[in-house]
Amino acid sequence: MSQGQIGAELRLVTPGMAIGPLSGKRVGSGALAQNEQIIATRLGWIREINDTVSVDPINAAYMPRSGDLIIATVAEVRNNLWFMDINGPFQGLLPMSLAPWKVEFGAARQHMGVGDSVMARVQEVDECHNVVLTMKGVGLRRINEGSILSVPVNHVERIRGNNNETLLRLREICDCRIMVGDNGKVLVDGSAEGISWARKAIMLASKSGHKQTFSADLSALEKSAPKRGDA
Repeated sequence: MSQGQIGAELRLVTPGMAIGPLSGKRVGSGALAQNEQIIATRLGWIREINDTVSVDPINAAYMPRSGDLIIATVAEVRNNLWFMDINGPFQGLLPMSLAPWKVEFGAARQHMGVGDSVMARVQEVDECHNVVLTMKGVGLRRINEGSILSVPVNHVERIRGNNNETLLRLREICDCRIMVGDNGKVLVDGSAEGISWARKAIMLASKSGHKQTFSADLSALEKSAPKRGDA
């Protein structure tokens, strides 16, 4: 997914508000060009990537795209596939042929049941919004430990930060494994103290990662982080 302007605090705009001059810029989603000005068409945050100006909505549903890394939960089991809750308007389908195990027809429940969570990728999305998932790939697996958090989908990039800088910093501070799904689900695995601190930090990044004060706020929170080796 794209990154925002480095070092810039995101601006909140309302529909009809002038964002800036069109000169040398392209117009992306959530905006239009009018009288050589870029005008917002939705309530959200301005994002400029490679001279393309867009407005990201404040609240957005997850819309799956091929290649997305997601954390999904089994909602229903059939003889030859699993229906997965992917935190979006449509369920994902995980056929037994794309599971990481050799599954006999009718034996799907022996491998995963309702409520089990997995790390998966979106294999394809067709024009009818059928979402096919796969668990065949590096790092894709059933999740047996750790804590899963939910964050607004449009805040995922705040948690990752530019070039994953924020995510790497959080991992280093709390000494936890943190995986951020494109669908707004976050897996944190480590000590109880590390997970507890990571929850606070992830919520801080979600709410304030776009602000210029975020680095100072995170540094203040870091003082309460568990020391490495603490159990």
